[in-house]
Amino acid sequence: MTAIAVTIAGSDSSGGAGIQADLKTFSALGVYGASVITALTAQNTQGVRAIHDVPADFIIAQIDAVFSDLEVNAVKIGMLSQTAAIEAVAKGLDRHRAKNIVLDPVMIATSGDRLLAVDAVAALRASLIPRALVVTPNLPEAAALLEHAPAHSEAEMEEQARALLDLGAQSVLIKGGHGEGPESVDLLVDATSVTRFAEMRIATRNTHGSGCTLSSAIAAGLAKGLDLKAAARDAKSYVTAAIASAEMLRIGHGHGPLHHFHELWSKL
Repeated sequence: MTAIAVTIAGSDSSGGAGIQADLKTFSALGVYGASVITALTAQNTQGVRAIHDVPADFIIAQIDAVFSDLEVNAVKIGMLSQTAAIEAVAKGLDRHRAKNIVLDPVMIATSGDRLLAVDAVAALRASLIPRALVVTPNLPEAAALLEHAPAHSEAEMEEQARALLDLGAQSVLIKGGHGEGPESVDLLVDATSVTRFAEMRIATRNTHGSGCTLSSAIAAGLAKGLDLKAAARDAKSYVTAAIASAEMLRIGHGHGPLHHFHELWSKL
């Protein structure tokens, strides 16, 4: 049977993040990708110029079309900029009994542009975090969700992850890419365990779409039948390699994208 994952997220016109990064990731990892577009963005490697939100009823129509026909094994949720979109997605997931939900709480782009309306944060907490198998915030996102200062140590990362568990998530992968030190450390925290994933930090500007890529790589692993820890471990390795290979590309004048197809292109 073909492994299928769906990304519910915004479109990135420059191709480095959002729906485009997710579909590239699914394909690179051997998973068939479908999509539900929640917003159109006019953006490039230097920033977001405009956002056009997809109406909630059309988001619902896309969800119903995909889930009524495809046997979906995992769902990645990314950019949802408005409360109406969040509520539409939550209802659609419930209606189709979606499983293996990976929630990437996209709030701020790599360029620093805000992607989630301030008044929609509460809806994200209440409507989507409790439906997620895993929530994958970076340090600023975790802090914003909890209205705390960003974590500065692994102990603080774990503490914030546990606070997010209290909001209803089954597990939290809190990402340390915005931290400091020679290692980039992510912590996967659930009710009974903490699993540490560490890779050497790579000095590069080419990180556009790294959060989208990690969450969609986790969804790809889940779609193929991996358990969450194995999916998160493989996703961390894939993203690190994609960042390390990004210098092979020459894309834009700002924060360049990852090289999603680094393994394939190296053989051409």
